[in-house]
Amino acid sequence: MEWLNYHHLFYFWTVMREGSITAACTKLSLAQSTVSAQLGKLEESLGGKLFNRQGRSLEATDLGQLVFKYADKIFPLGRELMDQIHNRPVIGPLSLKVGIVDLLPKLMARKLLEPALSLDKKVRLTCHEGKEETLLADLALHHLDLVLADAPIRSGLSIKAYNHFLGECGITFFAVEELAKHLTKNFPASLDNAPMLMPMAMTTLRCALDQWFEALSIQPVVVAEFEDNALLKVFGQAGDGVFVAPTIIESEVKTQYQVEIIGRCDTIKERFYAISVERILKHPAVVAITDIARHSFFSPDRENSGPKG
Repeated sequence: MEWLNYHHLFYFWTVMREGSITAACTKLSLAQSTVSAQLGKLEESLGGKLFNRQGRSLEATDLGQLVFKYADKIFPLGRELMDQIHNRPVIGPLSLKVGIVDLLPKLMARKLLEPALSLDKKVRLTCHEGKEETLLADLALHHLDLVLADAPIRSGLSIKAYNHFLGECGITFFAVEELAKHLTKNFPASLDNAPMLMPMAMTTLRCALDQWFEALSIQPVVVAEFEDNALLKVFGQAGDGVFVAPTIIESEVKTQYQVEIIGRCDTIKERFYAISVERILKHPAVVAITDIARHSFFSPDRENSGPKG
């Protein structure tokens, strides 16, 4: 196995950040010959040149740019690790790496993450979207700080993580104005034979919708089924059918997709979870996300008025 000499890498990183070997030597309190020798050893271990000389200045090669890109993540992350371990204030942007289960509405993910971006401390947010199993595996390896999901961890997964319930809300039915004006009156019975855009079978929301329709003896016409929630809404925006979204983001859905509200259903609940490897949350941004969700986003006084099923 090949090992990277982090001392050599640190000298290179400092040269890149300072702009020259001379400036880096001043920063490091080292002789120029020492730094130059360490850079040479790093180039030897990597098998290529990191710099080209342009007169008196140095210009990073393609290899140098690549190495710097990684070094610029490694050393701030290492400093952040030591700050966290010793409970020191984190210097520089606070890193927050979040996994978002692909079934979670994008607008809902943005709303849940908003408190992290509103902290006094600057946050560098990285979002990864994917399947639950993949994201939880990354979480277990500490590649992610948090996973946002619409369901708790399923039993049977050999991953040690904890569910932090954020809250729940009902769902709202939407359609373009031309379709909605015929369906708002006499909701939810008006949905019988109405064109419907549905999430895929066996998802939590789809099962709940199917049971609700059956209980009310309503049979909508399923025009299309979607794995991608955002794509479903694009079809809804085009007027292809009725679709649902969490009531808590109904104003955002109306604005972004230019649709109207047909009615609301409080019987079906969408639930949201933050999943972490910690039982007691410590990351300041994660704490902000969970606290604001529980005490503001999902508070009872946010309930909307309107036709309900």
